[in-house]
Amino acid sequence: MQQELFSETNNTQEVIKNLLPKDGIVEVHHSFFSLTESDAFFEKLLNTIEWHQDSMKFYGKEVNLPRLTAWYGEKMKKYSYSGINMKVHEWTPELLFIKNRIEQHSGLQFTSVLLNLYRSGNDSVSWHRDNENVLRVNPVIASVSFGGTRMFKFRHVDDHKLLRSVELTNGTFVLMKGETQHRWEHTIPKTLKEVTPRISLTFRILF
Repeated sequence: MQQELFSETNNTQEVIKNLLPKDGIVEVHHSFFSLTESDAFFEKLLNTIEWHQDSMKFYGKEVNLPRLTAWYGEKMKKYSYSGINMKVHEWTPELLFIKNRIEQHSGLQFTSVLLNLYRSGNDSVSWHRDNENVLRVNPVIASVSFGGTRMFKFRHVDDHKLLRSVELTNGTFVLMKGETQHRWEHTIPKTLKEVTPRISLTFRILF
């Protein structure tokens, strides 16, 4: 496999060193992937990832999640959340390329990635923290966005009035670390705005 799928580099990143005022670190790198890369990755992932409609029990009823999901990574690195057991698929060349790019920046090695496809403004993810036991203490989560722009919101677990938000545009890379997953919740809310589909990739380190 070739080391590089793209030779283009991007020197026009807008960087937010820390979106949070305390108790965690959220780096935001807009245009971390170039527009050419981002558009190509969106189309490739949209058409080749094995998307799945998961469901969960809500007041005793099975309810479909308002998005499609997929789980890729190393063999035997199983993952579950909210009672949903994810089926693991092997890395694709595109996912390995994206993983390698963010690992070069972060200095970390990620073992797995959860992909989400937000098909419209009706698709969302509710307030939550990525703090499952398998991720250990102070997990690092790396998130990449391709496609349409969506709002990403944070609120402090001890003070829901303490909020921060940022627009995730095409090619944005977000690195969440420190106490973030213990002290802050995050969400992609529904929106009435006309938005195009978005794919998110959240890379994790499973032990």
